[in-house]
Amino acid sequence: MRAVVQRVSAASVTVAGQTVGEIGTGVLALVGVTHADTAHEADALARKIHGLRILREERSVADSPDAAVLVVSQFTLYGDARKGRRPTWAAAAPGAVAQPLVERVVESLRALGARVETGIFGADMRVALVNDGPITVLLDIPAASSD
Repeated sequence: MRAVVQRVSAASVTVAGQTVGEIGTGVLALVGVTHADTAHEADALARKIHGLRILREERSVADSPDAAVLVVSQFTLYGDARKGRRPTWAAAAPGAVAQPLVERVVESLRALGARVETGIFGADMRVALVNDGPITVLLDIPAASSD
């Protein structure tokens, strides 16, 4: 699994003009799934996001009671544009595989005690954010990882 995690002072997701997820201080996590990913990788990614010390004063969502996580599915994180001008999405898992794993990341974050908001899987979403810092981190959780 892969995630782009950004420290934000505010972030929201809008679908068809309606705000479906919104947070203040915390992290925005754009989450991508590839074919070999399982619930194990989803849980490892959730733990990593929860404990990542990128908030102010080297804090994480785990130790910042006011911080939240906005999780947005993002199959394009597995895009490959090395050849030509049109990316291929072959490394991205199909929706039937990816959706339950993105949902597992959300469930795992909530089980860890995080307040989590989400986008809508597969929807045409508008993501707005105020990147705080700016701080942006790329997380890769390889298949069969123990984090």
